[in-house]
Amino acid sequence: MVGPLIYTADPMQANPNSQHHANDEANLLRLATYASVLTALTLVLAKAWAWHDTGAVSLLASLIDSLMDGGASIVNLLAVRYALKPADANHRFGHGKAEALAALLQCMLILVSCAYLSLEAVQRFSEPRDLASIDNGIAVILFSLAATTGLLLLQRYVIRKTHSTAIRADSLHYASDLAANLATLLALWLAASGMPLADPVLALAIALWLLLSTRHILRDALDELLDRELPDEERQVIISIAREHPDVIGVHDVRTRRSGRAQIIQLHLELNPELNLKRAHAIADEVERRLHTQLPNADIVIHQDPAGVGERRRWIESHSTE
Repeated sequence: MVGPLIYTADPMQANPNSQHHANDEANLLRLATYASVLTALTLVLAKAWAWHDTGAVSLLASLIDSLMDGGASIVNLLAVRYALKPADANHRFGHGKAEALAALLQCMLILVSCAYLSLEAVQRFSEPRDLASIDNGIAVILFSLAATTGLLLLQRYVIRKTHSTAIRADSLHYASDLAANLATLLALWLAASGMPLADPVLALAIALWLLLSTRHILRDALDELLDRELPDEERQVIISIAREHPDVIGVHDVRTRRSGRAQIIQLHLELNPELNLKRAHAIADEVERRLHTQLPNADIVIHQDPAGVGERRRWIESHSTE
């Protein structure tokens, strides 16, 4: 900490309890990524056998979805391992944005798989064929539904605890996989009931569902990579905590962004201009500790200003644009 600035390069130093919290989150992230990869590989093998056995294009759609999930899960595994590395001299804000990059790659995988799946479905319209061994296909899809539901429950728990962009993107993949499995189950049942065109129709519906799911992944990833401000609710919590200190007169120039699991926060405190530097420094330290209680992963920079500076700065900025 130097001069009137308070900078915590490692938030663990400001709050010892954060180390335990961070370790718990890291373990949850590792568990979620390993479970995702194992589930994806199991489903790929099962659906590949079922597709080969039945020839259903809806099963091919579900297989492609699982292949995409498997590739995305492996990318997530590598990205999360990299993102969990501590900050170093070349990456002072850590490696958290690796998760957002992984999410962007998932969007590309979705687009490619949707294009391939759509072509296969359209071709099946012109060359319809009867399906075989439908019972085996239905059994595999029921197994897939159970495995995917279990993984989604685990992922939702991890997302609530860590707010991980990569796990959220992966969870969207498996939510779409759940919908794809349900659509595949319906397609196989209708095909067995004498409606073979239901197979390519529902395959196209699955492709559309996958395509629409990329909007959420893409938005979250770009928001993080382009340093979008934290949601207004989180910003208001930050400002409220800073204002709660009895010696803080005002707060201005609040800047926020997210990098992986960490929130990057910069703000200016307005203090009594008669305070000495040591006391001003102590007040900023107290505010920082309170913020870390609410946001244990935050990287916080606090600057102390004499009261009135924020108002004068806003007045100058407003008049400079006239």
